[in-house]
Amino acid sequence: MPKCHLLFALALLSPIAAQATTFSEHLIYEKFSYPYGIAAGDLDGDGDLDISSADCKTNDSVYWFENDGQGNFTQHYVQKNDPDRLERHLLGDVNADGHLDIIIVKNLRGHLLWFENNGTPKDGQLWKRHVITEDLPGAYDVALADIDQDGDLDVAGSSWVLGNQFAWFENDGTPADGHWKKHLIEGDVDETRAIRAADFDADGDVDFLGVISVNPVANEDGVKEFKPGFVVWYEQYRDGDAIAFRRHDVATAIRPLHGEPADMDGDGDLDIVMAMGMSAPVDRTDTHRVLWYENTDNRHAPWPAHVVADRFRDGFEAIAYDMDQDGDMDVIATSWRTPGQVAWFENSGDAKGPWTKHPLKTDWRSANQVIVADFNGDKRPDIAAIAEYGSLELRWWRNEGP
Repeated sequence: MPKCHLLFALALLSPIAAQATTFSEHLIYEKFSYPYGIAAGDLDGDGDLDISSADCKTNDSVYWFENDGQGNFTQHYVQKNDPDRLERHLLGDVNADGHLDIIIVKNLRGHLLWFENNGTPKDGQLWKRHVITEDLPGAYDVALADIDQDGDLDVAGSSWVLGNQFAWFENDGTPADGHWKKHLIEGDVDETRAIRAADFDADGDVDFLGVISVNPVANEDGVKEFKPGFVVWYEQYRDGDAIAFRRHDVATAIRPLHGEPADMDGDGDLDIVMAMGMSAPVDRTDTHRVLWYENTDNRHAPWPAHVVADRFRDGFEAIAYDMDQDGDMDVIATSWRTPGQVAWFENSGDAKGPWTKHPLKTDWRSANQVIVADFNGDKRPDIAAIAEYGSLELRWWRNEGP
């Protein structure tokens, strides 16, 4: 090929090549005893995003990692010696004092707690501990929203297999003064996993995404049987003066675990991205997936499912974000069991597929929660994830751009 033709061909190809987004991997911490639960927010008010992390079973602590603005992190304690599984949590200003607090589950005790940020979290003092409730057996996941529209943050929670319920707890404006009033969303359901707040019907109030992942039961031959679980949403409505919720089934699935609301197809309403498969037999072809459910105009009917990744072994959590900043939603997901992995899936421009998988870390056993935030202030979305037994690490992946 003549040189001028070759240069012209390369010029035509270069815009395509420039679209590839790459990530570099960085270790934050590796001395956990059992890590499960991370969140990101500006905890010290210095303008960059810090990370909080729970660590239970031996260390029984909650940490926050101070960001220097460049993605270098220093460990500090929020709480020490608080046994029985402090795990998943979110950040929010519970007492409206301008500082982000930590709202967290205490799994085996059935508690929801919040730790109060006094505005000077680097002072070496443990954060003041407040109890929201002791009445959520197996407390597992939390969601934050102003559910009753009174101007403060309420808390909703799921309760795993020990409580089999979703409930919300009312912040009356005095969150530090005793237990919060409990309101049941739904009880007597199977293994409740993820809960997230969202307005699925666009009517201006808070609805909820819920995941009911039926716990496997051994049959008479000792073989575990996996029955379908449910991805659901709870529609808020008024029953007189009371807030009530009406359940709508989005889909049935084997071992759905964690996902979130996101507008995957850019049509202005909230869809649901979901990972599934954790602990299901490897040869099950009806799970071990990442997919998204489409919110159609008929929101009360089963939602069409679109596969992001098939054969994604032991899918645990999926979230959505525009990682390559091309205007559409990509997906980031973790797989839990050996070998374990973190990957992001590139949206080609049509959310119904096909998707391109980009592994971030393979052979990372027991990867569980994953989040997205800009940790080094370069206006690009980065990724952080944590992995429990077999890895015991918190890592982040810097978005290097094209």
